Amino acid sequence: MAKGTKYAAKIPDENGIIHYTEDEHAVWNELITHQMDIVQGRVCQEFLDGLEMLNLPYNRIPQPDEVSKVLMEKTGWRVEPVPALINFDRFFRLLAEKRFPAASFIRSREEMDYLQEPDIFHEIFGHTAMLTQPAFADFTAAYGKAGMNASKQDRVLLARLYWFTVEFGLVDSHQGIRSYGGGINSSPGECIYAIESDTPIRRRFDVIDALRTPYRIDIYQPLYYILHDMSDMYELAKVDLISLIRKARALGEFLPTFEPKAA
Repeated sequence: MAKGTKYAAKIPDENGIIHYTEDEHAVWNELITHQMDIVQGRVCQEFLDGLEMLNLPYNRIPQPDEVSKVLMEKTGWRVEPVPALINFDRFFRLLAEKRFPAASFIRSREEMDYLQEPDIFHEIFGHTAMLTQPAFADFTAAYGKAGMNASKQDRVLLARLYWFTVEFGLVDSHQGIRSYGGGINSSPGECIYAIESDTPIRRRFDVIDALRTPYRIDIYQPLYYILHDMSDMYELAKVDLISLIRKARALGEFLPTFEPKAA
């Protein structure tokens, strides 16, 4: 999680307020206006319910405390403003403490459709809606606790589980396959691709399979895992992830479903 970035973090003032420019607010407005149209019929009902609870403004970037107020009431979570990318130690500790790390900057106009690192739109729009849902919130906290006790090698596999659930997870629903992952729900292109394209592989979720699956961050995903329903998250929050990592490592990782990244 700790890599170089061209973006500078926005630091809250003494009152906890992050000050954005008018142009940054305008970028938020364009992103949320467009994405609200994209997610209709493609994301799970739990995500839409969460957005309704959050009641995110369209004309400005919401403040962390505004979002935290809703999350605290629903699931005991709050938003923690952070730089663009943080190290694994801090990342897992924040999740374990029910504090969701949210990068405080917003993308430039040159990267409106896609950027590899998370920005405030990805974090708030893409992720916090699901944190209003107890099953999802419980799993995310349990994941953080597992990460705090994991070795460096174990954390590589744990990152895969986060990727294929919190970031790029799909779920079965009465309306068909829908997305709940923040990486999908905040991406105009991938939201359509993940649900409607015939190109990617879609497999039933199995935690050990997810732990064994490599991924790339700079492409549309060639493989998605599908939960039976969101209540699966309750069960996933209870499992011994470190024990499952040992089983996954013993079985070996799957061959990548993507081409190697060009040097």
